[in-house]
Amino acid sequence: MTLSKTFFHSVRDWLPDNLYLTIYHRRRIGRFPKLRNPTTFNEKILRRCLEPDPRFGDLSDKLKVREYVADKIGSEYLVPLVAEPSAFTKSVFDALPQAFVMKANHGSGFVHVVRDKNETSFEELDAMAQSWLSTDFYAIARERHYRTIERRIFFEALLTGDDGKVPPDLKFHVFNKQSGDPKIFILVITDRFGAPRGDMYDADWNLLDIGMGHYPRSTTPAPRPANLDALVAIARDLASDFEFVRVDLYDAKDKIYFGELTFTPGAGMFALHPDKVDYEWGSLM
Repeated sequence: MTLSKTFFHSVRDWLPDNLYLTIYHRRRIGRFPKLRNPTTFNEKILRRCLEPDPRFGDLSDKLKVREYVADKIGSEYLVPLVAEPSAFTKSVFDALPQAFVMKANHGSGFVHVVRDKNETSFEELDAMAQSWLSTDFYAIARERHYRTIERRIFFEALLTGDDGKVPPDLKFHVFNKQSGDPKIFILVITDRFGAPRGDMYDADWNLLDIGMGHYPRSTTPAPRPANLDALVAIARDLASDFEFVRVDLYDAKDKIYFGELTFTPGAGMFALHPDKVDYEWGSLM
């Protein structure tokens, strides 16, 4: 670790949000952001981190957002909720089914897949749950709307495809222009819990020469979903109230499920390749 990295890590908790995000953006994207007059996609996401819409907090809460989704498109698109305990106890663990997914509601990455409960224990999962609950997700990347979320642990049914794997994450980046149809880019994350790959498609499932973040691309394109039109329609409906939002969906054995709404993808620090895409997406906001 260089001296500059050592110094940054030693003082980052004391930095004001705008300076913290400016330094991190420079390290991840390669240039200092224009926060007063943002032009790129990532710069405009940074502004959202600092000046979030009041709606973002509840709709980023993975439990509260379920009501919004049910009202918008119907509860049949929600992943079945196995348990939503006020506290995770041994009795809660004992009552869980053989397979499930444990999550926390207040940030990204708090996901643990359990395929066979006999291969884990309450103590193991409780330690993980307590670690998640003690994490202030706002402090990680200064996304201010996460500060308002009351931290909870919950459990969902485990979704699998015909191959027995967790289905790909279908991340619909929906830009609602002032007139006309929205512009949609679909980031497909395959084998998330194995060797993840990320590929970008347009709304007609044409593979695009766009890379995002740290995901390597697949050697061959993913097959077009049979229910692509329905997936796009649902993403449009859930995004209709916002200038931009990422709508995450799953296609599990031809049944569509909602994942989450994300208003600040990558906290404005997901590099787009080629770099011109950052400016092109920024012009859509």
